[in-house]
Amino acid sequence: MIKDYFTYYSQKYASKWLVFCIDIGIVLVTFFMAYFVRFNFTLGFDLTSFLIQIPFILIISAISFLIVGSFKSIIRHTGFLDVFNVFKAVVLIAFIATVSVGLNRGFNIISNFTIPLSIIVIHTIFSFVILSGSRLVFKILYKHYKSKLLYTKNICIYGAGDSGIATYNALLGNTRTCFSIVSFIDDDVKKQGKVINGVPILAYDKINEEYIKYHNVSEIIVASQSIDTNKLVSLVDSYLDLNVKITKIPPIDKWINGEFNVKQIKQVQIEDLLGRAPIKIDNPNLLNEFNNETILITGAAGSIGSELVKQLSNYSVNQLILIDQAESSLYDLQQELKQQGKSNFTAIVADIRDGMRIDTIFQHYSPTMVFHAAAYKHVPLMEESPYEAIKININGTKLLADTASRYNVKKFVFISTDKAVNPTSVMGATKRMAEMYISCLQKSSKTKFITTRFGNVLGSNGSVIPLFKKQIENGGPLTLTHREITRFFMTIPEASQLVLEAGTMGKGGEIFIFDMGESVKIFNLAKNMIKLSGLRYPEDIDIEITGLRPGEKLYEELLANGENTLSTYHKKIMISKTRELDYDRVKSEIEELCIANRFQNNNIVLKIKALIPEYKSNNSDYERFDKRVQVYKKAKGLLNDNSDDRSFINL
Repeated sequence: MIKDYFTYYSQKYASKWLVFCIDIGIVLVTFFMAYFVRFNFTLGFDLTSFLIQIPFILIISAISFLIVGSFKSIIRHTGFLDVFNVFKAVVLIAFIATVSVGLNRGFNIISNFTIPLSIIVIHTIFSFVILSGSRLVFKILYKHYKSKLLYTKNICIYGAGDSGIATYNALLGNTRTCFSIVSFIDDDVKKQGKVINGVPILAYDKINEEYIKYHNVSEIIVASQSIDTNKLVSLVDSYLDLNVKITKIPPIDKWINGEFNVKQIKQVQIEDLLGRAPIKIDNPNLLNEFNNETILITGAAGSIGSELVKQLSNYSVNQLILIDQAESSLYDLQQELKQQGKSNFTAIVADIRDGMRIDTIFQHYSPTMVFHAAAYKHVPLMEESPYEAIKININGTKLLADTASRYNVKKFVFISTDKAVNPTSVMGATKRMAEMYISCLQKSSKTKFITTRFGNVLGSNGSVIPLFKKQIENGGPLTLTHREITRFFMTIPEASQLVLEAGTMGKGGEIFIFDMGESVKIFNLAKNMIKLSGLRYPEDIDIEITGLRPGEKLYEELLANGENTLSTYHKKIMISKTRELDYDRVKSEIEELCIANRFQNNNIVLKIKALIPEYKSNNSDYERFDKRVQVYKKAKGLLNDNSDDRSFINL
């Protein structure tokens, strides 16, 4: 026990007092050097007076060091501020010495005691140089021997700005791992060719394979927050094949207490390789939009629904009503909110297809806003089960929308999909019909019905990303339906922000879409995921092409044939200008379709095609219905007619 206390206090205090003693020793030595130099490198000075002055210099040095505290710094981490503290200490020594000598000359306090001013000046210079130099020499020696004894990682830092320098300092200050910064990489021509603390700043094209191997670079840390996504993709493509790890630091606003820590360095994620900058919405109106509102969210335990709940829980809402039929997932969300200290929510296990149950919930809680995220969304499964797709995606939406309208809910935000655009699958067609129904309802309701339409969501249930990750964990291969297949992608927070923004911006009847940049080639996405896992394609993990699944498109669209867009205040958000519908007829025929679906009519998909002329099945058994629709139209002479005939619901 006594030994432990001795070790603790010796480590805590002994080192700084040792530095204190060494510093005083250096000051005394430099005092002798000042005399030695002043008298032409000889001992031709009064040794008696010198010996009298030594205790005086010792005392004022101790006082100065104690006042400034320069001895308390950790020598191996010496920086500019530490050197500046040394400067303040030696200046204070010189000041006290000068004042003391001046007073003694004026009042003759101690006879025959004086120090020439030239000695004080020379002593001050020598003291500052040797005290500072000794610290820097110790720091260099410590770094040298540490690199010899410990494993050293050779690092390149992408970005020579403030974030890059903060990363540099954090790496050098790390005690657990020894880092050697080989170079900075920066696209700014003005910075290239310069150095930071002896580390050169190079252009991106200088960091080639030969450079990587010569300097044994093991990691490139992306410190630039403004790096172009294409450049990030290029980094991954170029260097992961050379076994160089690509990592990045978080934005400055996410640093811990405003300071960067090495632990915050994370490996580049597939979300960082979307091919576009993340979409951000900063609308102060959101704070007021949801203030004191009672908000009902369906599909609350799903990927989008749960993110909506988390974001809305940060606003001053009156109450959140969370509805989902997935009991376990809803329970997990409930526990997560409780752990975060949230209390203004109610989790309810319910099925939106149960009209009486939904009516009871509306009657009891009186929601003022609805976010409808519940849906069946897996294309191949819904191609096999059109009955279920219609029951949840169309009829479920219809029941919920009708109930919201009946209870005069202020806003109803419907979450659709880009698969509803020129649909080739049952799932996409049912989501399009749901869009059409709430558009019809908008004409006769006080409720503002708003639709959001976006692409695939990274990390959501059923997304390609979790599937690829699982396949990589199992050793591959990664399964891909087509080598040329492309998709639009967005992150879960981005999608949720869009939905919330739509709830604020919407006046009723709009379909909001995002400008999501260029679509992503899934084959390239798969290869990048393999690389980010530290593996090689195709040596370690191969990619297997399985062929398009029933109803699957080769590429997705955000606008249907005949649709245009209107701009909004946000350059990334647009409003789809859809074709005019015969609202009374379409609403009536959708209602008839929902009734017909109860009898599990084998021709139900044909009836959907009758209502959505742009619905053309792809790689599906339902392609045969497309021919029947064409025959019908030809018989009626409608093939060249621009009128939108949907009168053959009873086909």
